[in-house]
Amino acid sequence: MRRVLFVILALACLVASAQDRIEDWRGKRVLVFTPHPDDDTWGCGGTLALLAKNGNQIKIVIYTNDDKGSFDLSMTSERLAGIRKAEEEAAVEALGIPKSNISWMGYHDGELEYANPRDLVERTTAIIREFRPDVLFSVDPGEWYERWHKSDHRMAGFNTIDAVRAAEFHLYFPNQLLQQGLKPYQVPLLMFYYSIPQEENYWVNIDASMDKKVEAYSKHVSQFEPSINKYRADWAPADLERFRQTLRARHPKKDGHYVEAFRRATGFNQK
Repeated sequence: MRRVLFVILALACLVASAQDRIEDWRGKRVLVFTPHPDDDTWGCGGTLALLAKNGNQIKIVIYTNDDKGSFDLSMTSERLAGIRKAEEEAAVEALGIPKSNISWMGYHDGELEYANPRDLVERTTAIIREFRPDVLFSVDPGEWYERWHKSDHRMAGFNTIDAVRAAEFHLYFPNQLLQQGLKPYQVPLLMFYYSIPQEENYWVNIDASMDKKVEAYSKHVSQFEPSINKYRADWAPADLERFRQTLRARHPKKDGHYVEAFRRATGFNQK
């Protein structure tokens, strides 16, 4: 009898686990924080496409306007910011997400670390409290490359997790409750992309949405050869085909399937 009960409990756990696969969610609220336009697509675009197809509400918050990343000496920051905005809008629409679901925080590329830290956390906390997500996606603050070489990524990661903590407690930024009616909120699930392999603990099979991810990433024309050196608004057909083949070749796989890897965590204390 005891063995039968054990088997039943084990099966129940397996069923519950299968039902809790985030890529199968429907009718949920999904909040994404990304340091630049394109990090959301590369880090979790395939997963977002699956969630969008299932009718989940997705909001994408972009910390910077990415107005520095060009080697074209005729390019200006103002012009590049406009280009990057249009490219991001085209990319998220390729994933099945309305461009109206994008929110731009407007910081300059490479300068997020120089923003007022308190103001930055307060702004991000307000977004979390207002949207009240069922899951929050963010660049991982603990990934080695992000920690040492990508200042916007590093700052975005740490700032987001600081805001997740602050959002829970009413004594952080109490003006938000008094003046805006934003009540405290505990984010139930965190999904960090760009994690180190040793800490990845959740993989999403994106075979069904890989075409959408490739199409979305190819919208960021200005960030890749040859347009990063001398800007042009579209791809030469041969360059585009080569780019798409390269994306597929370098994309992570697991057990023969295209996957996106995450560090899944619950609570700001990472349990």
